[in-house]
Amino acid sequence: MKRLTILRVVAKLVIPYILLFGLYVQFHGDYGPGGGFQAGVIFAAAFILYALIFGLESARRVARPAVVESLIALGVLMYAGTGIACMLMGGNFLEYNALDHHSPVHGQHLGILLVELGVGITVASVMITIFFTFARRRSER
Repeated sequence: MKRLTILRVVAKLVIPYILLFGLYVQFHGDYGPGGGFQAGVIFAAAFILYALIFGLESARRVARPAVVESLIALGVLMYAGTGIACMLMGGNFLEYNALDHHSPVHGQHLGILLVELGVGITVASVMITIFFTFARRRSER
Protein backbone atom coordinates (compact mmCIF):
# COMPACT_ATOMS: atom_id res chain seq x y z
CA MET A 1 0.00 0.00 0.00
CA LYS A 2 2.99 2.34 0.19
CA ARG A 3 2.63 3.17 -3.50
CA LEU A 4 -1.09 3.95 -3.23
CA THR A 5 -0.72 7.51 -2.01
CA ILE A 6 -4.34 8.50 -2.59
CA LEU A 7 -5.63 5.69 -0.36
CA ARG A 8 -3.20 6.61 2.39
CA VAL A 9 -4.14 10.30 2.30
CA VAL A 10 -7.87 9.60 2.17
CA ALA A 11 -7.58 7.13 5.05
CA LYS A 12 -5.75 9.71 7.16
CA LEU A 13 -8.54 12.17 6.46
CA VAL A 14 -11.45 9.76 6.98
CA ILE A 15 -10.38 7.77 10.05
CA PRO A 16 -10.81 10.66 12.55
CA TYR A 17 -14.33 11.23 11.24
CA ILE A 18 -15.14 7.54 11.55
CA LEU A 19 -14.01 7.64 15.19
CA LEU A 20 -16.00 10.83 15.78
CA PHE A 21 -19.11 9.22 14.31
CA GLY A 22 -18.50 6.22 16.59
CA LEU A 23 -18.49 8.56 19.58
CA TYR A 24 -21.71 10.17 18.36
CA VAL A 25 -23.41 6.78 18.01
CA GLN A 26 -22.11 5.74 21.44
CA PHE A 27 -23.38 8.75 23.35
CA HIS A 28 -26.54 9.29 21.32
CA GLY A 29 -27.65 5.70 21.84
CA ASP A 30 -29.98 6.39 24.77
CA TYR A 31 -31.89 9.03 22.81
CA GLY A 32 -32.14 7.43 19.36
CA PRO A 33 -30.83 4.60 17.22
CA GLY A 34 -27.37 3.46 18.16
CA GLY A 35 -25.59 2.45 21.29
CA GLY A 36 -22.67 0.41 22.44
CA PHE A 37 -22.72 -2.41 19.93
CA GLN A 38 -22.98 -0.20 16.88
CA ALA A 39 -20.39 2.25 18.19
CA GLY A 40 -18.00 -0.58 18.99
CA VAL A 41 -18.24 -1.93 15.46
CA ILE A 42 -17.70 1.55 13.99
CA PHE A 43 -14.62 2.08 16.17
CA ALA A 44 -13.23 -1.32 15.21
CA ALA A 45 -13.85 -0.55 11.53
CA ALA A 46 -11.64 2.54 11.84
CA PHE A 47 -8.78 0.51 13.29
CA ILE A 48 -9.24 -2.24 10.71
CA LEU A 49 -9.14 0.35 7.92
CA TYR A 50 -5.93 1.71 9.42
CA ALA A 51 -4.44 -1.79 9.48
CA LEU A 52 -5.45 -2.48 5.87
CA ILE A 53 -3.94 0.77 4.59
CA PHE A 54 -0.84 1.21 6.77
CA GLY A 55 -0.02 -2.40 7.58
CA LEU A 56 -0.62 -4.82 10.40
CA GLU A 57 2.52 -3.96 12.35
CA SER A 58 1.74 -0.26 12.27
CA ALA A 59 -1.77 -1.00 13.54
CA ARG A 60 -0.35 -3.17 16.32
CA ARG A 61 1.76 -0.20 17.45
CA VAL A 62 -1.34 2.01 17.55
CA ALA A 63 -3.61 -0.56 19.20
CA ARG A 64 -1.27 -2.75 21.23
CA PRO A 65 -2.73 -6.25 21.64
CA ALA A 66 -2.13 -6.26 25.41
CA VAL A 67 -4.05 -3.00 25.80
CA VAL A 68 -6.87 -4.19 23.53
CA GLU A 69 -7.19 -7.44 25.50
CA SER A 70 -7.29 -5.45 28.75
CA LEU A 71 -10.08 -3.30 27.31
CA ILE A 72 -12.15 -6.44 26.69
CA ALA A 73 -12.06 -7.17 30.40
CA LEU A 74 -12.67 -3.52 31.31
CA GLY A 75 -15.81 -3.35 29.20
CA VAL A 76 -17.23 -6.52 30.75
CA LEU A 77 -16.38 -5.21 34.21
CA MET A 78 -18.16 -1.93 33.47
CA TYR A 79 -21.28 -3.82 32.44
CA ALA A 80 -21.26 -6.21 35.38
CA GLY A 81 -20.08 -3.53 37.80
CA THR A 82 -23.06 -1.36 36.94
CA GLY A 83 -25.37 -4.25 37.72
CA ILE A 84 -23.61 -5.01 40.98
CA ALA A 85 -23.67 -1.33 41.96
CA CYS A 86 -27.45 -1.38 41.42
CA MET A 87 -27.70 -4.40 43.73
CA LEU A 88 -25.49 -2.79 46.40
CA MET A 89 -27.73 0.30 46.35
CA GLY A 90 -30.85 -1.74 47.06
CA GLY A 91 -32.14 -2.63 43.60
CA ASN A 92 -32.03 -5.66 41.36
CA PHE A 93 -29.25 -6.41 38.90
CA LEU A 94 -29.28 -3.59 36.28
CA GLU A 95 -32.23 -1.84 37.93
CA TYR A 96 -30.91 1.62 37.15
CA ASN A 97 -33.40 3.47 39.37
CA ALA A 98 -31.35 2.40 42.37
CA LEU A 99 -28.31 4.33 41.17
CA ASP A 100 -29.88 7.65 42.20
CA HIS A 101 -32.59 7.49 44.87
CA HIS A 102 -33.33 11.22 44.57
CA SER A 103 -33.94 11.13 40.81
CA PRO A 104 -34.73 7.72 39.29
CA VAL A 105 -34.64 9.27 35.80
CA HIS A 106 -31.05 10.38 36.40
CA GLY A 107 -30.24 6.86 37.62
CA GLN A 108 -31.73 5.44 34.42
CA HIS A 109 -29.58 7.72 32.25
CA LEU A 110 -26.43 7.00 34.23
CA GLY A 111 -26.99 3.25 34.19
CA ILE A 112 -27.70 3.11 30.47
CA LEU A 113 -24.65 5.27 29.74
CA LEU A 114 -22.33 3.03 31.77
CA VAL A 115 -23.71 -0.23 30.39
CA GLU A 116 -23.62 0.97 26.78
CA LEU A 117 -20.07 2.29 27.26
CA GLY A 118 -19.02 -1.11 28.57
CA VAL A 119 -20.65 -2.83 25.61
CA GLY A 120 -18.98 -0.44 23.16
CA ILE A 121 -15.52 -0.93 24.64
CA THR A 122 -15.94 -4.71 24.67
CA VAL A 123 -17.29 -4.97 21.12
CA ALA A 124 -14.59 -2.73 19.66
CA SER A 125 -11.82 -4.59 21.47
CA VAL A 126 -13.14 -8.03 20.52
CA MET A 127 -13.52 -7.05 16.85
CA ILE A 128 -9.97 -5.65 16.75
CA THR A 129 -8.63 -8.78 18.46
CA ILE A 130 -10.43 -11.05 15.99
CA PHE A 131 -9.06 -9.04 13.07
CA PHE A 132 -5.50 -9.13 14.44
CA THR A 133 -5.76 -12.88 15.03
CA PHE A 134 -6.96 -13.68 11.51
CA ALA A 135 -4.58 -11.20 9.89
CA ARG A 136 -1.62 -12.69 11.76
CA ARG A 137 -2.56 -16.19 10.61
CA ARG A 138 -2.77 -14.96 7.02
CA SER A 139 0.64 -13.25 7.19
CA GLU A 140 2.35 -16.35 8.65
CA ARG A 141 1.64 -18.43 5.54
